[in-house]
Amino acid sequence: MGPRCGMRTAKCQLMATSLCIMLLGLSIATLSTVTHYGLRFTVISNISPESNSYRVIHHTAFYVGICLSMTLILAALLSSAATVRESQCLTATGFFCFTLAFCGLIPAACWRYARSTEVEDSMMDMYDLVYEEVRRNVSSFRRHELNAIHEAFLCCGKHSPFGDTAAVEHNTCPPSQAQAAGQDCLQEIQGFLKKHMDLVSMLLGTTICFTVYGMVLTSFLWFYIHFSNNLDRKGKYILRAR
Repeated sequence: MGPRCGMRTAKCQLMATSLCIMLLGLSIATLSTVTHYGLRFTVISNISPESNSYRVIHHTAFYVGICLSMTLILAALLSSAATVRESQCLTATGFFCFTLAFCGLIPAACWRYARSTEVEDSMMDMYDLVYEEVRRNVSSFRRHELNAIHEAFLCCGKHSPFGDTAAVEHNTCPPSQAQAAGQDCLQEIQGFLKKHMDLVSMLLGTTICFTVYGMVLTSFLWFYIHFSNNLDRKGKYILRAR
């Protein structure tokens, strides 16, 4: 009676964990899509040259996030099916998907903490480049790009050590952003990315914890099914006529 009761508890926990992991997978897919197609990210990506690392990071983060979300959703579906059908094959496949997702989540979390400032530096470098080219009247097209950045981040200009920036801000800040005059765009970019990265860190940490828990539960379910099948086979006897 005790093992059966413990097994039912483990099944309920695995079903609940699978549901949470599926929701986390959908959250990662949503965040990856917002990061890839969001206005504030795309406006920087569109003006970034090939030499700037931001464009590579921008596309890589999207594809990695989508792959991780699909793996997590698949693992959740397989573990749910394995719980209902008590199938060793489905349980092993679900455990493999959890392991695969875990192997992808750990490098993503390590990159987030080891190279967290790379995205911020790339975006701020692009803003500095566009701003200084507009200030020196190098390109008229850069003025439209700077205007797009100001509209996206709801800011206007920056504090520059190279002289007065009022003329640049007057030409590149839209009338709707008149109240934003004096707000440093570099600080706006930095603050926006900090909030976004904090959300990424929280989502990665939660997903890693649930993934490890899913691995433990699926391995427990696999061993239970395996030994139950062995006991069932040992309990069968064949009567032969003499």
